[in-house]
Amino acid sequence: MPDASARFLVVLDADSTLIRNEVIELIADEAGRAASVAAATEAAMRGEVDFATSLRSRVGELAGVPVSAFARVLSRIEPTPGVRELIAAVHARGGRVGVVSGGFHEILDTVAPDLGVDMWRANRLTVTSGPDGDALSGVVDGEIVDAEGKAAALREWAAQHGVALHRTIAIGDGANDLRMMAVAGLGIAFNAKPAVRAQADVVIGPVDLREVIPLLP
Repeated sequence: MPDASARFLVVLDADSTLIRNEVIELIADEAGRAASVAAATEAAMRGEVDFATSLRSRVGELAGVPVSAFARVLSRIEPTPGVRELIAAVHARGGRVGVVSGGFHEILDTVAPDLGVDMWRANRLTVTSGPDGDALSGVVDGEIVDAEGKAAALREWAAQHGVALHRTIAIGDGANDLRMMAVAGLGIAFNAKPAVRAQADVVIGPVDLREVIPLLP
């Protein structure tokens, strides 16, 4: 049985969609490894490499970053222009907002509720304790949220809230968003890579999520 019915469902990617940043690059910056991680992230978003393989490699670069760095990373997060207005508009129309991310719960668990997101799913990072405090081990904890994981989350949340798939909207920028965009009734490329724009139902150029509001049911 659905938890609570909704008129429709909007699911967003997090990095470069819900927020302007790529969180893994901010964390890597704390380790002085931002350049190499940024290049790997760009290749993954263009679809040139397998996302899960790329993520494991990039997370490996984060080994040794102290957990205390998350506070500094959070202070650098920039919500995408228009995100609060879009979420308010979805709620005013009886919809729900989900965020599914190849990024990390350690950041999203603070950012998502602050922005009014109803539900979210992301990867988790394993932590090891040492004499100098807790630090990242460089390993992803559990199954990676990849393209199929994003599509599965959209289906699950739609069923949970009694929303038919044709009344769902998926918004993303990278190749790992294409599966959930294909599953959704409307797939929106936002601030997106060329391969994503080519396959989307709608392309939004301005980096302002208020542009989505006229498309809401």
